[in-house]
Amino acid sequence: EVQFVESGGGMVQPGGSLSLSCVTSGFGFSHYDMTWARQAPGKGPEWVSTINFSENLKDYSDDVKGRFFISRDNSKNTLYLEMTSLKLEDTALYFCARGLYSTGDNGRGQGTQVTVSS
Repeated sequence: EVQFVESGGGMVQPGGSLSLSCVTSGFGFSHYDMTWARQAPGKGPEWVSTINFSENLKDYSDDVKGRFFISRDNSKNTLYLEMTSLKLEDTALYFCARGLYSTGDNGRGQGTQVTVSS
């Protein structure tokens, strides 16, 4: 069974930081490109950051470039997202998805909630 389990979300003040993890199982993680995406209330899902299977391609949406950093550990089947300088507008459900620039069409997790509030 293909599984994606995200963790690390929470509530943080503007300017704060959070580290998200996505532990996967049931498929050959090291052979797949992966994406962190988010969905804010009342909006559709949007990709935030994407990484290819070998880590030689990383990309970020304009909204998070320079503040968020994606990485992966293929030996642990785990995807990471380091989020810094968080803004109110970063509040959303964050989830990992299989594929490059994916918003979940090829598999995704349930997500972890990130709330930025003063």
